[in-house]
Amino acid sequence: MKLYSYFRSSAAYRVRIALNLKGLAYETVPVHLLKDGGQQLSDSYRSLNPTALVPTLVDGDLAVGQSMAILEYLEETHPAPTLLPADAKGRARVRAIAQTIACDIHPLNNLRVLKYLKHEMGVGEEAKNEWYRHWIAQGLSALEAMLAASPETGRYCHGDQPTFADLCLVPQLFNARRFGCDESAYPTIVRIDAECAGLAAFQQAAPANQPDSE
Repeated sequence: MKLYSYFRSSAAYRVRIALNLKGLAYETVPVHLLKDGGQQLSDSYRSLNPTALVPTLVDGDLAVGQSMAILEYLEETHPAPTLLPADAKGRARVRAIAQTIACDIHPLNNLRVLKYLKHEMGVGEEAKNEWYRHWIAQGLSALEAMLAASPETGRYCHGDQPTFADLCLVPQLFNARRFGCDESAYPTIVRIDAECAGLAAFQQAAPANQPDSE
């Protein structure tokens, strides 16, 4: 398998964790989102993934983008160890947590959105960062409430084994810290992140440990 990835992409980060947890060997193909005007915009990469986004997973003759679709594909083709609960209610809860991050929080803070705010809309650097922190605060506040109020929350977002939810949570918190977001209102999130940080699969997937890390 090949993973077209950018070291700081939270979407690619999710997939790296999943591959590591499942013990799957893969080749990283760096796609730098800033160099050369954005390598993801090149014709060669667009021919692989017309959305011009990372990650893209190539497995044989399959090329699939969208991190959540990749996670589902890996779960279906390599079910052990599982990253989803065995019961339908548990799977629904995990997917809801994961999609709160992947669909509600992350898109508003994606690099292409921040670049558009700055370069096309003329938004200043600090105003751009305030945009980021505003949506992070709204999203993480909702997520903290979901996790803190549920008896299903264990060492991790759901029970005592990592799931899709944790794979989304850790990269999002990494990015929040990059932008100086206040974590004090999210003790459950911070605790779960610390649990994940103790696992080799999460450590190996961290941005600083990628071949294209700067």
